[in-house]
Amino acid sequence: MVENDGTVTLVMFAELVACATMFVAAIAEILHARRCRRLAPLAFGPRLRPASWVYVVPLLRVLAVGALVWGLVTLLQLPPRVHQLLARMPEADLKHLVLVLDVSPSMRLQDAGPDKQKSRRQRARDLMDSLFDRVALPEYKVSVIAVYNGAKPVVEDTRDIEVIRNILDDLPLEYAFPSGKTNLFAGLEQAARLARPWRPRSTTVLVISDGDTVPATGMPQMPAAVKDVLVVGVGDPIAGKFIDGRQSRQDASTLRQLAQRLRGFYHNGNAKQIGTSLLERFADGGGGERGAQLTRREYAIAAVIAGGSVYALLPLFLQLLGTGWRPGVRPGRKPSGVW
Repeated sequence: MVENDGTVTLVMFAELVACATMFVAAIAEILHARRCRRLAPLAFGPRLRPASWVYVVPLLRVLAVGALVWGLVTLLQLPPRVHQLLARMPEADLKHLVLVLDVSPSMRLQDAGPDKQKSRRQRARDLMDSLFDRVALPEYKVSVIAVYNGAKPVVEDTRDIEVIRNILDDLPLEYAFPSGKTNLFAGLEQAARLARPWRPRSTTVLVISDGDTVPATGMPQMPAAVKDVLVVGVGDPIAGKFIDGRQSRQDASTLRQLAQRLRGFYHNGNAKQIGTSLLERFADGGGGERGAQLTRREYAIAAVIAGGSVYALLPLFLQLLGTGWRPGVRPGRKPSGVW
């Protein structure tokens, strides 16, 4: 197909094929209706008529075939979506994910995961791997802030997920800090400072920790760039393990309180992955309405599903509900003739 020479364009090719297919299907339906009229006494009994809804079946079949063909031809013309996902997005549309990771020695204790055989750091990696598998990563720049008795940015605005996985893979970040108590507020302050110049509502802050005492005052104020905060707890929240002369376990109540004060969400990630509903909420922010726009591809997929479903289900409905006539001898009646 060529453009601007009196012939149709490539865009109209799917519509022309669908119209031609519907024309052929309509002729086939007319021929089929003639055959049905000749066999009406056998199929529909003495009344020679099917159920009233059957009269719209030819039209439904023609429309279903047209929708199916249009959708398939349209999808055949469009370029594969995978090439579009691999393309780099404009800087104005990018979102930010800031991971505030607790790297204190207690995160090395092995009481995490569904079987409680993994360390808390390993469970944090599992949670992040699951998140990376379910989020459109080309839309994000990821930053990591390590937290112990202070906070240090490890990487800022990277799109290389392998760098993040290397950080999560038992990198001994606790040795970058002097010994002391965990200070989650320091990590939140660093996250707020990092996100302050970014576009409003373009950032999600993800805190992964086994919990610690949170002061009553001094909560860092998140900037306008932060849309949501998710606090994820790791470690057994019931039975703890001893470290440094004290029992350590996931302090779920403290982490939940921290999430409430940040107007965010708390998730117990010790046994369950981060829920899809939460991920959809976070992935929805910062990119405008670009992801919600329906394109020709989505309409084609809908046409294939609708057309294929109608065409496949019509024979079943015709068999079950096409007529009330049931040939044969009814129960309780004797045959009228002698065989």
